[in-house]
Amino acid sequence: MIFNHILGMFSADMGIDLGTCNTLVCVRGQGIVLNEPSVVAVRRGTNHVLRNGNAVGLMAKEMLGKTPGSITAIRPLKDGVIADFDITEAMLGYFIRKVHGGRLSSFRRPRVVIAIPSGITAVEKRAVLSSAERAGARRVYLVYEPMAAAIGADLPVVEPTASMIVDIGGGTTEVAIISLGDISVCESVRVAGDDMDEAIVSYMKRTYNLMVGEQTAERIKIDIGSASPMETERTMEVRGRDMISGLPRKTVISSEEVREALKEPIGSIIDTVTRTLEMAEPELAADLVDNGITLAGGGALLRGMDTVLSNATGLDVRIADDPLTCVARGTAVYLENLELWKETMESDQDEF
Repeated sequence: MIFNHILGMFSADMGIDLGTCNTLVCVRGQGIVLNEPSVVAVRRGTNHVLRNGNAVGLMAKEMLGKTPGSITAIRPLKDGVIADFDITEAMLGYFIRKVHGGRLSSFRRPRVVIAIPSGITAVEKRAVLSSAERAGARRVYLVYEPMAAAIGADLPVVEPTASMIVDIGGGTTEVAIISLGDISVCESVRVAGDDMDEAIVSYMKRTYNLMVGEQTAERIKIDIGSASPMETERTMEVRGRDMISGLPRKTVISSEEVREALKEPIGSIIDTVTRTLEMAEPELAADLVDNGITLAGGGALLRGMDTVLSNATGLDVRIADDPLTCVARGTAVYLENLELWKETMESDQDEF
């Protein structure tokens, strides 16, 4: 116990929201210290990360779709889980070292809390644990994303009342009802922000014979995307490659068209929320009439998302303060109260 305390003085224990789109790192006592895209640049055909300052994170994201033949910019996480073990390990190692200001010694290896989707398998959990340990963590704790999001949104998760969180991330949407410090009902669906981007790409192909990249689709979603009608509809000029002539071309699309493109992924999220409510115990469901639903994650920022969920469920829906950082802030609270949560966390990890 004393040895662990001494180690803690030399290392910055951290909470990590290992997201499909972005990775956020929160250090105990300092708040969020890193927020970068989960993108890594490698030599094509290998897992060798480029050895320069632009190989991971923000600069690597700007390479997406623009790399020369010798380089590939990839996202090593898909649907909230690790798709490429080696590159995820390299990315985590880079972020941990960056937070620590350089190389890690044996006395500076931090304890790490990582948020994971509630629907991942035992094998996928083991991949996260192994990647973090090999990247430099002294001890790794896993926390389910909806629990971390609910804590970060300052919901009364330890009280005998129902709190409902809908965390719409990049790769997964997590829906959970939480009471007395644990998850009572939970649904995880691999439909989220990335699927909205893909739906916009498909719509542009189908309607305009225009091929656009994922970064352009994301800009369309952010700039004029919505889940419900807006007071003032918008338009946007979109550039891409003509699928017939093969030449660069531009066109103008409206927010109504983007809303039509997003109808299917948004419908899947609404179905997941209603299924979760149907599985809730009557007393928990009764609490939600007063407590409502809280939205977190990047998808919560889509215009009108709260409105369509409220219309579908009949419940009050609010957007958490700073929804993009809810999960990361929740892991920080775990870090500050490790002893209180340790029994639950240890029991989850003893299986691995």
